[in-house]
Amino acid sequence: MNQLKDHLKGGTQQSVFARISDGERVCKYQRGIYQKAKQEKDFRFYRLYDKIYLPYFLREAWKHVKSNGGAAGIDKMEIADIEKQGEERFLKEIEAELKNKTYRPQGVRRVWIEKANGKKRPLGIPTVKDRVVQQSCKMVIEPIFEADFSENSFGFRPNKSAQEAIKAIKTNLTAGRTDIYDADLSSYFDTIPHDKLMKALEERISDHNVLRIIKSWLKAPIHENGKISGGKSTKTGTPQGGVISPLLANIYLNLLDRNVERQGSIFDKAGIKIVRYADDFVLMGKEITEEAKAKIKQILEKLGLTINEDKTRHLKATNKGGFDFLGFNIRYDKSQYNKGQKYWNIHPSKQSEKKFRAKIKEFLSTKLARPIQEVIKGLNEKIQGHYNYYFISKVSYLRNETLRFRNYLEMKLYRYTQRKSQRVCKRYGYNVYEHLKDHLGLIDINTIANPKGSL
Repeated sequence: MNQLKDHLKGGTQQSVFARISDGERVCKYQRGIYQKAKQEKDFRFYRLYDKIYLPYFLREAWKHVKSNGGAAGIDKMEIADIEKQGEERFLKEIEAELKNKTYRPQGVRRVWIEKANGKKRPLGIPTVKDRVVQQSCKMVIEPIFEADFSENSFGFRPNKSAQEAIKAIKTNLTAGRTDIYDADLSSYFDTIPHDKLMKALEERISDHNVLRIIKSWLKAPIHENGKISGGKSTKTGTPQGGVISPLLANIYLNLLDRNVERQGSIFDKAGIKIVRYADDFVLMGKEITEEAKAKIKQILEKLGLTINEDKTRHLKATNKGGFDFLGFNIRYDKSQYNKGQKYWNIHPSKQSEKKFRAKIKEFLSTKLARPIQEVIKGLNEKIQGHYNYYFISKVSYLRNETLRFRNYLEMKLYRYTQRKSQRVCKRYGYNVYEHLKDHLGLIDINTIANPKGSL
């Protein structure tokens, strides 16, 4: 705001905006609307649609979509194609359609992604054009709902992360909330009821044009292997893969957060806390009673959601092995430094380690014909990304998982060089890891930086 005032002193308002970036203008709007929503909890916003097609919102939305990449939708139009035909022309066409209210989303292309357990989950891919409009809409409405979201919700939110969720879990454990109800929702994204989701949106939005466009995304037909399903008759679900889907999912499950955290509720009286990351959540208390479990199921049933009983567990965090959440394992271990004391040891779960090793194995198996510098660059990116996510507890991680992974990587690199070239293998021998680390820039796993800090 001060920057804007300074600019106004030196010229016209038009010249001011020419000197302020699109990102700054979007942020200024978002700060203002967030403060309004925070201060007036019952206020319903009625003039939002015209912001979605503002040129600087669309340019910023395009920048986000382009940086995220992604596959083409049903129109087979890729980001590179739009760059060739002209980005400005592309955005002008979107602006005109939105302004004239002739914009209609195209169908969503469905693909299937393999999960760690061997099963597959559906991923919906909107067209690039629809992704840009969704991103612009998201930037307009997200600050409103951010003002309402619980501090214990961590998934797909600005300045929130899985690591923050794990820190919240540790805080609760340290406070004695070691009785855990680890719940799993059955096909959450596919089962969100449209009518109830729209009512949740209407609590804060009265602009019927914004509501109409969101509803049109929910009703977009699904294209898969030449067949079309869904459409106007669809009553549930928001496709995973849509830019706005995570925000809509959070808006709906905020109803769950509110019920659990409501003052005077059965959970509040029992000191039970919720930690949620998108559709994954745990209830934590000194005791999770059958009455509390029945109540959470009742709340979810009213929301049209069901708990997957096969994957939902009620356990004590202090039991041997602890519990897994978001790829982490959290358990109560004996300290190797202070005899007789215990601490909350947080590290990657066995499944996460297995998945990471499989990723390294697959990467090396596809790079036999590539230059070693390219291989090292790819390995460094994967290893750094893994540590950025899982590096929570410095002491336990470096001493245990890192040692195991280093041994694994040494073995894989030795076998890789054997397959790549006998001459290379003889040159490096069994010290291939040390050679690549000392001379060609491979990450030193023992001294890798801790970008996230430790608990």
